[in-house]
Amino acid sequence: MKLHEMRWPELARVDRERTLILASIGACEQHGPHLPTFTDTLTAEAIADGVEARLADQVLMLPVMWLGASEHHLPFGATLTARVETHITLLLEMVGPLLEDGFRRLMFLNAHGGNTDTMRVALRRMQRNHPDALLTGAGFWELAQAELAEICDSPQSGPIHACEVETSIMLALRPDLVGDIEGIDFDKPTAEDLRGLYISQDIAQSTEKGLVGYPSFATADKGRRFLAAAIDRTVEVAEALLEEQLPEIRLPGTDLRASN
Repeated sequence: MKLHEMRWPELARVDRERTLILASIGACEQHGPHLPTFTDTLTAEAIADGVEARLADQVLMLPVMWLGASEHHLPFGATLTARVETHITLLLEMVGPLLEDGFRRLMFLNAHGGNTDTMRVALRRMQRNHPDALLTGAGFWELAQAELAEICDSPQSGPIHACEVETSIMLALRPDLVGDIEGIDFDKPTAEDLRGLYISQDIAQSTEKGLVGYPSFATADKGRRFLAAAIDRTVEVAEALLEEQLPEIRLPGTDLRASN
């Protein structure tokens, strides 16, 4: 089911407890010298479309949220972005009406790394108002990490930025939008003694080309395989969420030991 193609009487008949809201989120930002600014949004939409096609009676797909949290890409220009707090609010208000309407299963499907923190904060905040709902989210590269790594031929093991994975996906979806991919590979491995540490930098402080990864390894065939792997894993997760027991409400003062 696609919410944006439905009429309200149809939506009124949808089972609130047995349907999973699929809210995909992308971005509009620079993607190196060779990829379109809408790369993340096109990717999110393609994966969400694939999931909805497989679970049409159980998933309610929302229109893709194309405005991401991309302030760290502004030094290169070619970027539209919401501020971090604004993006958190947008995510809350994107799904809020459906949760108020009684839907109790939600998955954010993310295709932009900059949305990771805002997505998680939004989920934490909405959980306080909807403790009886199953509220979840992940980047497609997190769900399908092992599967994507298996397909990669370059030294990378999954999506970074405008890399082998993203370039392959765009070659599969919109080859007309992909520029020259030769001679632009760029990698900046983290020093071993800084492994596991989050370093806050904008993209221009990380790369001179606006990309991190190996687009020269990209092919359309691999793009189709990357998409298939992401769709398969997301379907698997969606099916599990549809079977997952809904949370019980724990009121303040409840003796949690009594239920254990």
